[in-house]
Amino acid sequence: MKPMGTDPRILSLAAEVAKSPEQNVPVILLKLKEIINNTPLGSSELKKIKQDIYCYDLIQYCLLVLSKDCSRIQGGWTTISQLTQILSHCCVGLEPGEDAEEFYNELLPSAAENFLVLGRRLQTCFINAAKGEEKDALLHFFEIVTDSLFWLLGGHVQLIQNVLQSDHFLHLLQTDNVQIGSTVMTMLQNILQINRSKRAKMLLKLRRQKEEEDRRLQLQLQRQRAMRLSRELRLSMLEIIHPGQVEKHNREIEEKSALIIQKHWRGYRERKNFRQQRPSLMEYKAAVTLQRATLKFLAKCCNKKKIFAPWQGLRELTDARRVELKQQVDDYIRRHPGSQISDVTSRELHSQAQEQLQHYFMGRALEERAQQHREALMAQISTNIEQLVKAPSLKEAEGKEPELFLSRSRPVAAKAKQAHLTTLKHMQAPWWKKLEEEADEIDVPKDELSVELGTLFIGGTKPP
Repeated sequence: MKPMGTDPRILSLAAEVAKSPEQNVPVILLKLKEIINNTPLGSSELKKIKQDIYCYDLIQYCLLVLSKDCSRIQGGWTTISQLTQILSHCCVGLEPGEDAEEFYNELLPSAAENFLVLGRRLQTCFINAAKGEEKDALLHFFEIVTDSLFWLLGGHVQLIQNVLQSDHFLHLLQTDNVQIGSTVMTMLQNILQINRSKRAKMLLKLRRQKEEEDRRLQLQLQRQRAMRLSRELRLSMLEIIHPGQVEKHNREIEEKSALIIQKHWRGYRERKNFRQQRPSLMEYKAAVTLQRATLKFLAKCCNKKKIFAPWQGLRELTDARRVELKQQVDDYIRRHPGSQISDVTSRELHSQAQEQLQHYFMGRALEERAQQHREALMAQISTNIEQLVKAPSLKEAEGKEPELFLSRSRPVAAKAKQAHLTTLKHMQAPWWKKLEEEADEIDVPKDELSVELGTLFIGGTKPP
């Protein structure tokens, strides 16, 4: 059946092959190479083109041309070698559809056999050739044919057995020529590597299937064992309980079972929602952090502009007002004459003022750094508090969630260790010591504080 939406290039090429004489068909088929090379490798368009080529019997035409005598084909071995490349590339990655049985059982074995026959013909021509240039050309064509065969076997591994059992391949291995022999041995080595990789994949697949089957059987046995134990326990309880209390006991068991199922289901649902919301929470925290840093940077820039901005004079001051102000200043200076200061005293006062200004600015810079450090610590503490509030309990923590209870502060870590050890000492103390309402604090040796118990924020467990 002809496919719908056939590529117009394939359609015109098939029509040209059908109308042209037999001697021109090989040269026309070479146009397939340009069509295949101009299509992206591995794309759906290339698969569609290969299906069109197969449906319009262009692959069968290539096989017919390769089975003919080389001397009667226009272009000789050059055309033949290019047709082998076209045939191998068209067969690899092709989905034949309804004609899959004919494609895999007849067409592919025939193509591999034709490649081996062409290899034997080239081997014979190479041995009988007298000129060095002719030998080089024939050797080049032989390598193209072997590469095309290897490409075909790489796409269809089931053909390896047919090739290894072929008499033509055996004759190729028995050659006395070094160049032909090395090329054939290289191809044989590559074929064996493909076969070995195929066997390794099959073994790996079988091993995985066996592991899955064993896991499924083990899980089934565990379920059956759990059900048997549950039924035995229930029967033993029924033997102990009074007949009038059986219904009440069953109702209590059902309620407990429902509570357990609901608890596990709610935990699973909350964990799933938390995992789904974690990216959005991380984005929200990142946005808050960026906004906080941006606002601080902008505020710092505004403060610097206010401090170092030059004085631009009074705005909206008329000339009359300026003259009036100058007269007031002159009158004030006349009424309050300043004391006479020598040049040495003036320089000393100036130097003292400069030192005080320098100390002021230095102290201001240190104060700003201290303020930034305090703000950074406060931000870190708030982030840690948010993580602790939103973190699950230690019993339900999974993966890297226990790291949320760690602190990078050494004082906090030391205090947490001391609190943890105090709690452990109190738990391990005799019962009569716990009866005292105001017991003295248990002294913890310093050597026990150096034990690495994890840097927990607080001792005990997190409240629900």
